[in-house]
Amino acid sequence: MTGLYIVMYHYVRPIADSKYPGIKGLELTLFEKQIQFFNDNFSVVTMEQVVDAACRGIELPENALLLTFDDGYIDHYQYVFPILQKYSMQGSFFVPSAVVKYGKVLDVNKIHFILACSKIEELMPKVMSMLNEYRDSGYNIESNKVLFDNLAVANRWDCKEVIFVKRLLQGYLEEDVRNEMVSRLFEDIVGESEKEFSEKLYLNKEQITEMKNAGMYFGLHGEEHYWLNKLPIEKMMKDIDNSMAFFDEILDKDNLVINYPYGGYNNAVLDYAKKIGCKLGLGVEPGVANVKIGNAYALPRFDTNDFPPKSDRYMEYSNDNKLN
Repeated sequence: MTGLYIVMYHYVRPIADSKYPGIKGLELTLFEKQIQFFNDNFSVVTMEQVVDAACRGIELPENALLLTFDDGYIDHYQYVFPILQKYSMQGSFFVPSAVVKYGKVLDVNKIHFILACSKIEELMPKVMSMLNEYRDSGYNIESNKVLFDNLAVANRWDCKEVIFVKRLLQGYLEEDVRNEMVSRLFEDIVGESEKEFSEKLYLNKEQITEMKNAGMYFGLHGEEHYWLNKLPIEKMMKDIDNSMAFFDEILDKDNLVINYPYGGYNNAVLDYAKKIGCKLGLGVEPGVANVKIGNAYALPRFDTNDFPPKSDRYMEYSNDNKLN
């Protein structure tokens, strides 16, 4: 049984020499080395080939690999796009429409840069103090100890304190509280105008159109980068619909794919993805995808750090009994 390796990227840039050397992403020099590794050891396929395999039973080549890029960073135009063209490879890009439509900075990205510009041992007291402030203002928020005990669980990339901050501010608190906390921390720690920061961080419509015309694939990633599985059903559908409408001329309706922000989906999200014509859905759990017998609406993806030159972790999943 032929498996499909799906690789997930976010920031790809010259990180060490940038203004934000603490941002977690892939160094540009390592990206090209990784693309060379894929060119030598895998068959890099297009999203259209993957849809054909899932929907029409057309076989993928051995060691098939799909490149996916989340969140619409300008990195993907400045650095990724030229290298993909150099190697005649397609990338699949998933852009939350709000970053292009409104020129805003998503809370998830504000959190990334807050963490990149802070020492976690200095950030934690600020976050805890702000939580106390909101409780004193009348918000019903659990104690700091209860919050930390519930949310602070280290994963394979971050320590428990970083995970605590991410989980707290990405979705645990009420939306109005977390939005205000994130904005205050961003202004205090990063100290840049949101509009100017957005223009430097994300793709614009002209760049997206150029990439699309050159053969790159663009799919759905919602509008506001919400955890779709945590939204009321009507709000979840509206978030997806707004993104569909904004990118109407960019999306390929015959090969429509949804990429769930944070990997967040449930049965309602999956049902709506099918209803609007999505052929595939992408998650974030690591594993080799089987587009024939697996759940085509919850395909696993490896992180860029699972492959050389960063590591060989992908090999732990490289046998048939670990297909997902």
